Amino acid sequence: MARTAKVLFDVPEIKKDFPILQRTVRDKPLTYLDSTATSQKPRQVIDAMTDYYSRYNANVHRAIYELGEESTREYEGARERVAAFIGAKDPMEVAYTKSTTESLNLVAYGYALKGKRVQKGDEIIGTVLEHHSNHVPWHFVRDLKGVTLKYVDVDEDGRLKMEQYDDLITKRTKVVTVAQVSNVLGTINDVKEIAKRAHEVGAVCVVDAAQSVPHMPVDVRELDCDFLAFSGHKMLGPTGVGVLYGKKEVLEETEPLLGGGEMISEVHLGTAKWNDVPYKFEGGTPPIAEVIGLGAAVDYLTKLGMPAVRQHEMNVTGYALQELSNVAGLRVYGPKDVRQRGGVVSFTMAKAHPHDIASILDVEGVCIRSGHHCAQPLMDRYDLAATARASFYVYNDLEDVDRLAAALQKVNEVFG
Repeated sequence: MARTAKVLFDVPEIKKDFPILQRTVRDKPLTYLDSTATSQKPRQVIDAMTDYYSRYNANVHRAIYELGEESTREYEGARERVAAFIGAKDPMEVAYTKSTTESLNLVAYGYALKGKRVQKGDEIIGTVLEHHSNHVPWHFVRDLKGVTLKYVDVDEDGRLKMEQYDDLITKRTKVVTVAQVSNVLGTINDVKEIAKRAHEVGAVCVVDAAQSVPHMPVDVRELDCDFLAFSGHKMLGPTGVGVLYGKKEVLEETEPLLGGGEMISEVHLGTAKWNDVPYKFEGGTPPIAEVIGLGAAVDYLTKLGMPAVRQHEMNVTGYALQELSNVAGLRVYGPKDVRQRGGVVSFTMAKAHPHDIASILDVEGVCIRSGHHCAQPLMDRYDLAATARASFYVYNDLEDVDRLAAALQKVNEVFG
């Protein structure tokens, strides 16, 4: 049957930029469908980091010699490009962390736990579809400060029940937090509307954007969120670097997570004053090479164009939903409309456990994820122990989907 779907990018040419995609797995071409967990890295990112270590390796902000000045220039240049990439009005609204997880913990600790805005008896509103990184930090706040945690449910198609915000948000609500895109269901949530509702009662909106910033245009000023967190390694960049965006005024109210060098303006015996935003959140020697790699990843995605990245993923995901519907006993979770979901397809099969599915696909050179995907409350919601999950990015095309579908047919053959 002829394909009716098309892809936007010249994927064979894009794949040439990714050294790892040239290899084979078990004598089969590598079909990497786990970008939701971590993306592969183009040569441009690898070369930028190698160039730093080879030519101008030095600490930032502290040296007046040429290598140190070059290092600082590249480090801060990456901050400017990251800020522009997400629509921040000022690069000083962008703080470097090591991950989305650390960024969310910084907000929970520095704003909600140590700050003055959240007090005993106040409320924090989350959702059932959050990653554990956007559940557990708020547990800490509840346990140590005595706040109430409340959660918005999802419907059977994995969409937030937006009407529940009407009842859950009250005058005691101080934080409303949500993933812009679910890492399990692919659901794209209406962050702009959620932020609006939070602001109506004077609460802040905290966004987990780990699965959105790499895959679609994100403009923090358009969303009007107060905090937004994402990771480099999910957007073609290296591991070990994350970003916390915050409006300048809320960053000023947020206490640092780490104490030490760089995050201070002055220290005396028994007293210390913090550095300006965002440097007060960047204690110790930062991940300099990783930040430079992140800057190169932003350049790569900017050249492709984020509207085009989004459209390409919609085309591939739509084709995947069509092809997987032909696999007997397979059930897909999440919104049916590809316009309402990211490039993530989670599924179960009637005759095979998700771990067995992933193992058989591995023999075919197809890399997918299986398990609870660090989203056990969502698994509980659907009475599931685990799902299998395929996820797509700029280096995936329709042939990758065909390999996935063929491998899934083999799963049915094995389990008969």
